[in-house]
Amino acid sequence: MKKDIHPNYREVVFAEVSGDFKFITRSTVQTRETISIDGKDYPLVKLEVTSESHPFYTGKHKVIDTAGRIDKFRQKFGTRAGKVAA
Repeated sequence: MKKDIHPNYREVVFAEVSGDFKFITRSTVQTRETISIDGKDYPLVKLEVTSESHPFYTGKHKVIDTAGRIDKFRQKFGTRAGKVAA
């Protein structure tokens, strides 16, 4: 097997930004942030939706619009949607 061609496979923390849900798993994802859990530092990956907040798993409908995408879309295309070509 060739040396130095494989990514670093290590323990990583995936954390939900809208809640306190975190889990540790192994991954090759590259991150710049770290978090300390139980005295040990782990690379941190932030997620917007996890199994703790996704409607399929929770059975509850929750709208998550962290970046204001709906408002930006309505501002850009809202006036054009009502017009009909003559």
